This record gives sequence, C-alpha cells and structure tokens, in this order.
Amino acid sequence: MRGLAVLGLAAALLGGCAGPMAAGCGPGANPGLVAEVVFGRNIGNSLGVTDADWSRFMDEEVTPRFPDGLTVLDAGGQWRDTGNGTIVREPAKMLVVVLSDAARDRPRIAEVADAYKRRFNQQSVLTMTRPACVGF
Repeated sequence: MRGLAVLGLAAALLGGCAGPMAAGCGPGANPGLVAEVVFGRNIGNSLGVTDADWSRFMDEEVTPRFPDGLTVLDAGGQWRDTGNGTIVREPAKMLVVVLSDAARDRPRIAEVADAYKRRFNQQSVLTMTRPACVGF
C-alpha cells in the first residue's frame, strides 16, 4: 500500500512537470522543440573542414532542409579517441534549429548529421533535442 502511495505521488509530481512547460512560457512564447547539432571540424589531427567547406555544406545540406531559419555558433569541443584513449580538442560549429514540425524535422536533423559524417569522414556528430519556450 505504501508503495502505491509513493507511486501515486511520483506520478503526480511527474505529471505536473509536463503541464507547467506549456503554462510556463511567457507572453509571446510557445512550447516547442529545439535541436542542437555539434560538428567537429578536425579531420584526423588537424583542421580539415575549412570555412569554405562549412559554407558549402550549409548551402547544400542544411539550408535546403531548414530554409525558415537557424543559428550557427562557433564552438570548441573535446572527445576521447577510443583508439588510443587520448583527449582530442577541436574547433566546432553548433547548429541551433527550432523544429516547427517534429515529425518532419527530426529526420532532417539526422540527414544533416549523416551527410556531414560522410562528407568529412567524421566518426560522429552530436545531436541534442530538447523542449523549449520559443517566441519570434
């Protein structure tokens, strides 16, 4: 019985988390979904994705999939090379996109990440999707 009470309390608390997100958005903002994608620019141990390469990738792969708008930030990242265990630091680009239609846009994010891995011989591209209050 006590276990049921704890489960009921947990369900009430967790259920409360889903509602306030929508109600918690201020004036002019609505609940939405944001994707953040981080692209490392090294190929091997040196910078391989130049600014010109990045611009071409944006023009050919990203903008056609997200023509309504996006943000690109310069970033720096690090990861552990699984082959030798060393920490690798590299410059990166971070793409931020509001997903206006999650069913349509989530696969597009995956397509962009896959295209980058193929084009620039990358092991991985970090993708994150999170709820957010969005207003324009």
